[in-house]
Amino acid sequence: MPTIVFANSKGGVGKTTSALALAQVLVRSNASVALLDADPNQPIKAWASRDPSRVPGLLTVVPDVSESSILDAIDREAQRNAFVFVDLEGTANLAVSYAIGRADVVIVPMRGSQLDADQTTRVIALIQREEQAYRRRIRHAVLFTATSPAIRSRDLAHLRQELEANGVFCLPTELTERAAFRAMMQFGGTLYDLSGAEVHNPEAAIENAEAVAAAVIDLIANKKEPNNGRAA
Repeated sequence: MPTIVFANSKGGVGKTTSALALAQVLVRSNASVALLDADPNQPIKAWASRDPSRVPGLLTVVPDVSESSILDAIDREAQRNAFVFVDLEGTANLAVSYAIGRADVVIVPMRGSQLDADQTTRVIALIQREEQAYRRRIRHAVLFTATSPAIRSRDLAHLRQELEANGVFCLPTELTERAAFRAMMQFGGTLYDLSGAEVHNPEAAIENAEAVAAAVIDLIANKKEPNNGRAA
């Protein structure tokens, strides 16, 4: 079953929010998902503990995943679930390397800044080294996060063009800045549990998360490798 790894050695780019939101979309469509928390800060574990009764039955949270356990955890959960998501910590270490080596797809979340773009190129270089080590292509794509749903930034457009000119595939849909994504982390439960009384316009966040999830599924299903135009 597909293993999707969320990786970026820069913190605060939305790895956990992206992984959790997309996992919720998939379980909503009746797919089982294991969400491995390989961040020492344990943000997914903390989210699940805030309201255990609202953790979906099809979503398995696997906390405390370490360098020594990550490969066994990925392989075990891949046998049990339709999807395995891995939320990695914001540093480059052996756990990150192992997870990328096991990945069917690596999603690299980044905000629309040059600083983030510079760090993203380092993550792409790490993926490419893992490709050499494992002698296989590892699909990867940049996901722009925390973008404004109302303002289209010229800086963001420039960064996208620059990345794509260097052979980096960027998902066509961005994860926008929405209060519902913050509320999900704060209160526990899923995006689908939030009401208009708790947060403004949760439906917009749900629609956005579903669009991003669809783009990721398309990337998995696409038989033609988008990165650098090479065949999968």
